[in-house]
Amino acid sequence: MDAILTQKIKQDLETIVDDAEELLKATAGPATERIEKVRARAQESLRAARQRLAEAPAVVDENVRATAGSIDDQVHDHPYTAAGIAAGIGLLVGLLIGRG
Repeated sequence: MDAILTQKIKQDLETIVDDAEELLKATAGPATERIEKVRARAQESLRAARQRLAEAPAVVDENVRATAGSIDDQVHDHPYTAAGIAAGIGLLVGLLIGRG
């Protein structure tokens, strides 16, 4: 879900940049109707991007909670494995600190 949201935000931001560039090109000449169309598209792209950016923290929070719950379940299901992994990581960190 995060990858999809990130991709959509990236696409929205790219669209905004494209629309802004087109707006700059359109304002160089006296094409009033064309300028209004480009401005309207740029405003709609900006609105959509802002909406997705506003939704992003809720999606990230939901995914973090789900991942934490999954890890908690795995630790409860396999406590000795979790303790072994934690001890191994502690040993590696200790060795790295000892070398410094």
